[in-house]
Amino acid sequence: MSAESTTPDLVERWQETANAYARRDFHTMMRFVASDAVWDVSSAGLGSFEGAAAIRSFLEDWIGAYEEYEYTQEEGQHLGNGVLFVVASLGGRPPGSAARVQERWSYTVIWAEGMMVRVITRADIDEARVAAERLAESRG
Repeated sequence: MSAESTTPDLVERWQETANAYARRDFHTMMRFVASDAVWDVSSAGLGSFEGAAAIRSFLEDWIGAYEEYEYTQEEGQHLGNGVLFVVASLGGRPPGSAARVQERWSYTVIWAEGMMVRVITRADIDEARVAAERLAESRG
């Protein structure tokens, strides 16, 4: 039996985490986030958040800006060597507004021992895909 076949389904784990986030279940959302993980949103000019507490605080603040929030995963691929690539559509409605915000983001998620150790978000999906594929290859 190969090591790959015994690896947990990382796409499912990510989806479970994203679904928990969308329903504001922060305890469940953080279940697979390593205590020393990094969430990198520098491509959006927001910097990086280091450690589970900082990540949770950032994500709580982010979703707190929306009265309604939706996450739709368009694509999820385990590229190998613990690298997951996800494309998702995010939508929401700020409090007191009838307008909706809609964005499309990619997430490159690096896993180690069943835990997320780094998440890199990017709006440029094509650039992110190439970077994620290179990362997976370099970890091999």
